Amino acid sequence: MIAKIEERVFDEHPAFARGFSSLVYAAPAALAMGGSQPHWPLAGGPLSFTRCRLLARGSPRPTVEVSLDDLEKWADRTGTRPALEAWRLAATSPRPTWAGLDLGTPRLMGVVNVTPDSFYDGGRHAASATAIAHGRQLAAEGADLIDIGGESTRPGADAVSPAEELARVEPVLSALRGVALLSIDTRKAAVMDRALTAGAAIVNDVSALTFDPASLATAATRACPIVLMHALGDPKTMQDAPRYDDVVLDVYDYLAARIAACERQGIPRARLVIDPGIGFGKTLEHTLDLLRHMTLFHGLGCALLVGVSRKSLIGRIAGAASPEERLPGSLALALWLVGQGIQILRVHDVAATRQALIVWSRVKSGA
Repeated sequence: MIAKIEERVFDEHPAFARGFSSLVYAAPAALAMGGSQPHWPLAGGPLSFTRCRLLARGSPRPTVEVSLDDLEKWADRTGTRPALEAWRLAATSPRPTWAGLDLGTPRLMGVVNVTPDSFYDGGRHAASATAIAHGRQLAAEGADLIDIGGESTRPGADAVSPAEELARVEPVLSALRGVALLSIDTRKAAVMDRALTAGAAIVNDVSALTFDPASLATAATRACPIVLMHALGDPKTMQDAPRYDDVVLDVYDYLAARIAACERQGIPRARLVIDPGIGFGKTLEHTLDLLRHMTLFHGLGCALLVGVSRKSLIGRIAGAASPEERLPGSLALALWLVGQGIQILRVHDVAATRQALIVWSRVKSGA
């Protein structure tokens, strides 16, 4: 429940009484294209916000939504304006060009699973020739980058050896080099290293560089752009009754810690994109909670990538049992996400999603 906007509300919970601090999490709210004064830009993109939702830990989660003017007055009253300004800089600053991509407009990452067991297209592109053809098709449909993976990370999936993973992805990477900007979807340092040589420019790691002890050093040495994703546990068991103290704030803290670990290794924040990991060790209610609080993650000062395409949450909400039936739900979630300022969408259906974004942007902008 959102509390009434009164000064006393800030004093009703110890976290708020102390002002803007590490105990308070802030999420931009009331988003719109442009915006009337006073408004702050969202991550330097086309959206801005005129209000802010403040959250703290507790059960139920203490939450208060305030105008930007009230936010600044509260920070001044509590002597925490420097902390607020640091958050404001992180949440509003334009995201730097990443892997050559201007992130001022939403970008699409097309998916090529060179696996026999991925949840949606497992086996469809397991052969190198069909994976290469699919990658070329995604590029022709307007994918800004293509994510190539040789190990399924669907719930219940078994791990594969680095040698097997490389045998799957290297021919595809080599053939698509120069056709599109390529990302390697892997948790293993040896695969990262070889894939970057074969043609990948980006590492997309569902374990946020934690699965392989050598991956952090490898990513630093290769000086490549990186996607850090949150996942609770291993794909084999991650959906076995996942638990959190507070899924939204726990995922936020985890990603903040992984960004800090990268920076300690010499990897600058500008090379990082973060992904809250929809469906990776999360129940449907966990996922819905995250989706409703996506703007919180802009406070980490990195661009955001989210993948919801064809996922089971759509089936559970809308009764679409098969992934083949979930395109409408995928498009609905894609539009929700870009409306929250997400910079990169990881999708299976590039042409359909691009068309939806073009129409959404034209109507939203009023141009």
